[in-house]
Amino acid sequence: MHTLEVGGGRVEQRGPLIRFVIPPTDARTYADAQWDNYHGLRRANFPNRPPLRLALRARFSHEADQLGGTAGFGFWNNPFTLSGGGFLASPNALWFFAASPPNDQYLCDGVPGRGWKAASLNTGRWPAWLVAPAAVPAVIFSRLPGLGRPIMKLARRMIKAHERLLEVKMTEWHAYELLWDEREAIFRVDGVETQRSPAPPAPPLGFVMWIDNQYAVASEAGDFRFGLVAHSEERWMEIDNFSVEPGNK
Repeated sequence: MHTLEVGGGRVEQRGPLIRFVIPPTDARTYADAQWDNYHGLRRANFPNRPPLRLALRARFSHEADQLGGTAGFGFWNNPFTLSGGGFLASPNALWFFAASPPNDQYLCDGVPGRGWKAASLNTGRWPAWLVAPAAVPAVIFSRLPGLGRPIMKLARRMIKAHERLLEVKMTEWHAYELLWDEREAIFRVDGVETQRSPAPPAPPLGFVMWIDNQYAVASEAGDFRFGLVAHSEERWMEIDNFSVEPGNK
């Protein structure tokens, strides 16, 4: 695994436990503690393909509404980085994902844009040369009176997103499992199925496990913005019994 430590973030080994920590920080400083397996690779060479099983136990220092950013673990295509010298891409993800206020990423009708979720996002394979230029006018037009909500509604029709809020305390230990097959993804918490997502994103994807102080807004009303969250105390995520293995049993 590649370790990324930014803005005072750190990854610590404590016996069998792995702790991902971000320090107190202000709204001008990005802090991230992360593991990934795609550092330096082009997206076409990301290492993870179904059938695959991710399993671990995790707990967090704070519940989602007090986390001060985002955190989670699973698979994605690292869309907002010039991966391996390539281009930006449309986002595809399959993960357990936590987002605190002011995050508001409204992808599924009836599911809040923040919280502790089992989530699958499949935007297909829009050409990179189209995605980046198209995003700019979309953001501009969304700020015009009356256009934000229709633009968001159109965007949701173009993607395949499936999410469910998890009704467990993040500050307590729980066992999380993700089974990724070509036709569906199954999420389990403490051995109980909590979400079944058809049409998961196509491979390849990269594994990521992180905690940071970032937020993103793509609200139902069409508000688009990004930023950082200031907080006055450490935030952390602890992991043990971690494995990523071929198979879906």
